[in-house]
Amino acid sequence: MSKTTIISLIIAAISLMTAHNGAAAPVSITASLDSAYILMGKQTALRLEIVQDRGTQGAFLNHNGDTLTREVEVIRASKPDTTDLGSNREEIKKELIIQSFDSGLYTIPPFVYVAGKDTFTSNALALKVMPVDVDSMATIHDYAGVVKPHTRIWDYLPDFIVDYWWIFLIVLLIAAGVFVWLRYIKGKKAIPLVPKKKPVPPYELAMQELNRLKSEKLCENGHEKEYYTRLTEILRVYLDKRFGINAMEMTSTQIMQQIRSNDDTKTSAPVMKQILEMADFVKFAKVRPLPDDNQKAFANAVTFVESTKPVEQPAAENDNPQPKVTE
Repeated sequence: MSKTTIISLIIAAISLMTAHNGAAAPVSITASLDSAYILMGKQTALRLEIVQDRGTQGAFLNHNGDTLTREVEVIRASKPDTTDLGSNREEIKKELIIQSFDSGLYTIPPFVYVAGKDTFTSNALALKVMPVDVDSMATIHDYAGVVKPHTRIWDYLPDFIVDYWWIFLIVLLIAAGVFVWLRYIKGKKAIPLVPKKKPVPPYELAMQELNRLKSEKLCENGHEKEYYTRLTEILRVYLDKRFGINAMEMTSTQIMQQIRSNDDTKTSAPVMKQILEMADFVKFAKVRPLPDDNQKAFANAVTFVESTKPVEQPAAENDNPQPKVTE
């Protein structure tokens, strides 16, 4: 064989090899994990990289669902990202977010990729899912508190008001117009729908409540605790309305301090002290008083109210008026 023939055969072989490689380059698939170790319930990314000829149509056969294995779930999958590599080649990248709720070492099988009549597989992956430390039963935790939802003002309104608010607005505007017309234009005052009640003076109110308490005969029926509760409540209301002492929010000791520091009540402090001490014994120490003690407590209450009631000025003093003290 001549030297020229040998060179021709070599050139022909190289041409055939180049033509074959250019016509059908192999497809490569690589799979990788961002983290091969995760805690139960945590997520990690599984990345797929496919390198193939530009325009090649292919599809995966074993990851179209929402699980890779029985223990490993696919939370979401990103859209494929294609990059041109030149030389008629392209790279396709795809990301899968995976998660597992069972601890253990799991093998993710190779991904099967079909392009035309050829089938290609990626490498297999190993994922280690570690359990989460659980507190022992020695520590008992209560239920989580109730979370207050975010509300708006119209959430508290009935549905018919929310749906037909404009009707109520029109009615309100008409009512306001009628009121203004009657009050200012026509010159007539609006007639109040509910007559205003005349306030009862603190002294009269306290005496009315004491008489009502006496008529109910609670002690005679064995309700001493309710009796002393009502009795002290009447006196607390009287102190609030008569002297501005917020007795409803005070203890017995605090009430006595306020009474002793008030010029109008300090002389009657011993009477109030006897009432409060007996009431505390009955309500808190569960002492059952004698009938004489009940009558004495009631009489002391009447004495305190009578001794601290406003003193009426004689009519003769109106000729030389003095500054009136507001109670």
